[in-house]
Amino acid sequence: MEWFINTLRSHPEIAIFLTLGIGALIGQIKVKGFSLGMVTSVLLVGVLVGQFKIPVGSTLKPVAFLLFLFAIGYKVGPQFFRGLRREGLPQLFFAFIMCIFILCTTWGIALIMGYNVGEAAGMLSGSQTISAVIGVAGDTISGLPLSSADKQNFLNLIPVAYAVTYIYGTAGSAWIMASIGPRIMGGLEKVKAACRQLESQMGNNIGSDPGISSAERPVVFRAYKIENSWFEDGRSVADLEELFESQEKRLFVERIRKGAQIINEVTPETQLLPGDEVVLTGRREYAIGEEQWIGEEVDDEALLDFPIMQLRVLVTGGKHHDEQQSYDGKSIAELRKQPFMHGVSIRRITRIGVNIPVFPATIINAGDTIELVGKKFDVQPAAKAIGYPDPVTNTTDLPFVCIGIVLGCLLGVLTLHIGKVPLSFSTSGGALIAGLLFGLWHSRRPTMGAIPEAALWIFNNMGLNIFIAIVGISSGPGFVEGFREIGFSLFLAGIAATTLPLLFGLYIARYWFKFHPAIALGCCCGARTTTAAIGAVQEAVGSETPALGYTVTYAVGNIMLILWGVIIVLLIH
Repeated sequence: MEWFINTLRSHPEIAIFLTLGIGALIGQIKVKGFSLGMVTSVLLVGVLVGQFKIPVGSTLKPVAFLLFLFAIGYKVGPQFFRGLRREGLPQLFFAFIMCIFILCTTWGIALIMGYNVGEAAGMLSGSQTISAVIGVAGDTISGLPLSSADKQNFLNLIPVAYAVTYIYGTAGSAWIMASIGPRIMGGLEKVKAACRQLESQMGNNIGSDPGISSAERPVVFRAYKIENSWFEDGRSVADLEELFESQEKRLFVERIRKGAQIINEVTPETQLLPGDEVVLTGRREYAIGEEQWIGEEVDDEALLDFPIMQLRVLVTGGKHHDEQQSYDGKSIAELRKQPFMHGVSIRRITRIGVNIPVFPATIINAGDTIELVGKKFDVQPAAKAIGYPDPVTNTTDLPFVCIGIVLGCLLGVLTLHIGKVPLSFSTSGGALIAGLLFGLWHSRRPTMGAIPEAALWIFNNMGLNIFIAIVGISSGPGFVEGFREIGFSLFLAGIAATTLPLLFGLYIARYWFKFHPAIALGCCCGARTTTAAIGAVQEAVGSETPALGYTVTYAVGNIMLILWGVIIVLLIH
């Protein structure tokens, strides 16, 4: 054991990876649906490892944190600036007001309880589950005119307060939004009915069966043997597809069997007769039940054995390929009417990592990722017309990332002094702002500044967790003592800091902004940047429509709550 401890002290990089590995394993453990999450687990494991008094360098921590912040800004940039448009302004104003209330509530509780800057910043970070505040507040404290001992004491208290308040910040917010939220909106049954009504208005007329209404439903390929008398005199493929369209069903004929012959290259003029077998493709909700009209579904292995392409496409915010128009701001219904969408189905739409409902009235945003399904010669032209395959490349545009972080940091170090108080974004705030601008740029010029999703995940998750691991290891020796001093009282204060803003947000969403109940719930979850809560809400109401209120407010909330890490320190100081 002595050899192991000495090895960790001599090679702190081993301690960091040990902390990351064990923390990630613990973070995956769920008890009745609740888990600590990777960040909190890594912090607590880091604290335990830090009891060995391992000296970790100070250079790697800000490097990892800057990568994380740039990745966050890059990810939410398109949605953040979309909120500035007219249609996004109500949700943007809502997120702004709710974030202001979060800051004022946390500040007020800190003043009442007599907390110092470290305790206040940690409470803000944990109660609002915004881990990045640990770094931003730490940078701000480091720039205050304080003694080295005071700075270190405050820096050590931030992770303590974060750990104490985080558990209720996560579990409590999910419970409030999924249980109390629907009651404030008029009751769970009323919210469920409102969700079904909204789905119907947006073009989902299939019904309320949870297995059918989920936006995760896949595109299917099913074969039927024609038996209906409607085909007796012969009907063309175009006739059948037009009939489906008149019934508001997007189904396409992909292949046909006529006796022993399989026709792979189907044209609109191809004739269909009783006894023929046809392969229909479309979203599951359209295909279910066709055997009741066309004929019996058949399991024809040879007929159904053909290659299908699934391609993720990044929607652009401006004209691309020199001549194509942008579909940013267009509805799914408008997109489906385009000739290039014949034979192509939309499997899912992802926005800032969240699946949004695929309904005809769903609006497409620049930066969205649309997953197309169909034959290769159908999908590829559609992808080219909509945007660019995602990823545009498997290689990260490293100069883009590094130059962006450098420019952001240079902006962040500019300091304005008001009396003896230095005001600046700090390098961390600057990197976040640079990520926003560069993310917007990439959404409009996808061939420039590409960061593949896997690389973005590394920047985001590894960057933050390396930073957190070092924070835990560094603060480990004083963590236990700090926890004893402020633990229980701060836990209660954290409950108030978590609960009051959520109740306030639910109230103003319903009575001031008069949002649709589903949108209101999504907006509250987004402004608090709590992914656990949006999942709990969607499960409770049996619909994914709350995600429509989540994305803009999540982008705004992410930026403002991180910057509050600077403001809370200055207010308390």
